[in-house]
Amino acid sequence: MNRRILLDNPISPSSATTRPIELYVFIDPLCTDCWLLQPILRKLQIQYERYFTLRIALRTSMPAMNMKCLETNEDPKACSKLHPSFPSIAVKAAEFQGKRAGFRFLSKMLEYSFLKSRNVSSFSVLVEIAKKVNLDVDEFIRDFSSKNVLRALQVDLYLASEMEVETAPTFVYFNENIEDEGLKVSGLYTFAVYEQILEELLGESLFPDLPPTLDDLLHRFDTLTTEEIADIYRISEKSAERELKKRLLQQHVERLLVQDTTLWRRKPTTL
Repeated sequence: MNRRILLDNPISPSSATTRPIELYVFIDPLCTDCWLLQPILRKLQIQYERYFTLRIALRTSMPAMNMKCLETNEDPKACSKLHPSFPSIAVKAAEFQGKRAGFRFLSKMLEYSFLKSRNVSSFSVLVEIAKKVNLDVDEFIRDFSSKNVLRALQVDLYLASEMEVETAPTFVYFNENIEDEGLKVSGLYTFAVYEQILEELLGESLFPDLPPTLDDLLHRFDTLTTEEIADIYRISEKSAERELKKRLLQQHVERLLVQDTTLWRRKPTTL
């Protein structure tokens, strides 16, 4: 198939209605391996999402919560300080606006931390990230300082304890048989490893979905590297960059240079 077509033509969604695998991915927002996992996880979602239901959970080794700050309901913005627990709290607050909102927030926070070297333990930086991914910022601030977000985080930590997850990243796969134990895979591996495990659990060959249009891809994941885009569409980085530059001239995308990494994002529409 012409790789150019994959970049331009929309793909109809999978007709599958059931997802036989339940996949928990435990992440520490301050973990370098979790940043490196992101392109792999995105590719798994694009190609094989019809086979599994994804649940992102937090496995953080953090000090005691700053409860005084968390319980300041009169003025949530007074929480404008630094704390190692804030990134995890922020992810759960973002998830209150939807599963994909939480994933976008986590992705952008990892980008801020590991590409832009911003301090994501700062409340003000987390609010900036919420704005970048188009969250309802007032709602995000309220949720950040609520007891509900702490309960949500405690659920993740309880899951990690029950599943004996000690490090991040860790994948835990469950099949449809509730009597079977989950398969735990700790550490960072190549895409092929996670793909093979999924296939073995299903007991059948995997058939990857074709990727969405580039516009839809950038809408879903906000920013992607040239390497990620090339890998997703199975074309060379040179070919991917050529197509992206065409869209840059047409003002359909924006190019961001961060250190030695090129990021691409969909150009915001102006009213």
